[in-house]
Amino acid sequence: MKRTLVILVVGLTPRLVGEHTPHLQRLAARGAQRPLKTVTPAVTCSAQMTLLTGRPPGEHGAVANGWYFRDLSEIWLWRQSNRLIGGEKIWEAGKKRDPAFTCAKLFWWYNMYSTADWSATPRPMYPADGRKLPDHYTFPPDLHDELDAKLGTFPLFTFWGPMADMSSSRWIGDATRHVMETRNPTLTLTYLPHLDYNLQRLGPDLDHPELQRDLRDVDALCGELIAECEREGREVIVVSEYGITPVTDAVHINRALREAGWIAVRDEKGREQLDPGASRAFAVADHQIAHVYVREPDDIPAVRALLERLDGVESVWGNEAKAANGLDHPNAGELVAISRADRWFSYYYWLDDTRAPDYARTVDIHRKPGYDPVELFFDPALKSPKFSAAWRLAKRKLGMRQLLDVISLKETSLVKGSHGRLTDDPQDGPLVISSNASLMPDESVAATDFKALVLDHVFGPDATMAEDVPSVATESETGPTS
Repeated sequence: MKRTLVILVVGLTPRLVGEHTPHLQRLAARGAQRPLKTVTPAVTCSAQMTLLTGRPPGEHGAVANGWYFRDLSEIWLWRQSNRLIGGEKIWEAGKKRDPAFTCAKLFWWYNMYSTADWSATPRPMYPADGRKLPDHYTFPPDLHDELDAKLGTFPLFTFWGPMADMSSSRWIGDATRHVMETRNPTLTLTYLPHLDYNLQRLGPDLDHPELQRDLRDVDALCGELIAECEREGREVIVVSEYGITPVTDAVHINRALREAGWIAVRDEKGREQLDPGASRAFAVADHQIAHVYVREPDDIPAVRALLERLDGVESVWGNEAKAANGLDHPNAGELVAISRADRWFSYYYWLDDTRAPDYARTVDIHRKPGYDPVELFFDPALKSPKFSAAWRLAKRKLGMRQLLDVISLKETSLVKGSHGRLTDDPQDGPLVISSNASLMPDESVAATDFKALVLDHVFGPDATMAEDVPSVATESETGPTS
């Protein structure tokens, strides 16, 4: 077996590999670089699980970064349990070929309770007093304290939110080197999120000095990992999940459904809470795609007609299109809306900002019933946003109840980059770079073929493949599906 490191560099595209990424350029020159033909939706959870299982979302079940659990009548995003995902995982296929195969899965998603040998993933602590404390979860558990002792507390507040920066990728990169040095896994999977932040804040503008700096920073971190692999004789694969393209503003899909009378809300002390179980139709917005859940089949044609008239919507998929695009899973909405290339979907469902839920102006990826990229920005109306955030945190530490309400409700045009739909130009889409050119196809790599490509790096292309039976997970395998 040939030990292999897979580095997932979020948002990296062929267009971004150039003068600001010399280490990645050198890796591509001595090996090979190819476009990655990804899946719809081209979002974190869906794409990563296709890379790891070789199955489309319609089979592995991660139809977006979250979905509506019909049996609970609740929307859940960014769940962590690997048992939600159907299909044979790459490390399970590796162990079939050779029981000595081991895998470290570091910060890829659905990273709790998997069958990987070592894992680490963001996992805040939520004490009963309402605080959110930075932390991470590992398996085996003793790896947690080992990483904390070596690297300090995981920098959760720079992993996402308006303060997101390079420090979280640095921590993950250092943790990756530590695990490779101390555990020596056959396959190491690591995740560097840094490029994603300013690509969404600024758009993919290569002339912007901040994006140039980000490219240099993430390239330097990749360079350190690549150099270590060269010293140890490991193969290296760099991959991305999606490419981020320019956008102008949001499509407020739920507001359109609300105005048409499809959405129900509950009043809680003057604030409106989405009531999905009582709604006839609503959308779970996720970047440039939205799963639209319609309670009564007879309502589907009318809901579809409304969505197709909505400015910024490119297409609306029903059952036939979902099946043709590998998205026909029970977790999916009855309809799937795809935005135009220059737009994205907000989750906003209220019509009056004074009645918005209290979490709307905070960074809260679990309570919000959809993805909110505006969380990457401090509210421009705040005169001293970092001081405002620090003052709120200080009051929390003194035991006061205090919302970290520093996110705008009005400035959706702040967001300059998004993803989710397939890019029109492969140069703007995801990629694969390998240190071993002989294993790469001549043109592009299909996301569903990535699992086999990685195993070829480990075992060689002539190794006998243990049977990989296509699997659509049953409820007993994955927990509740919706």
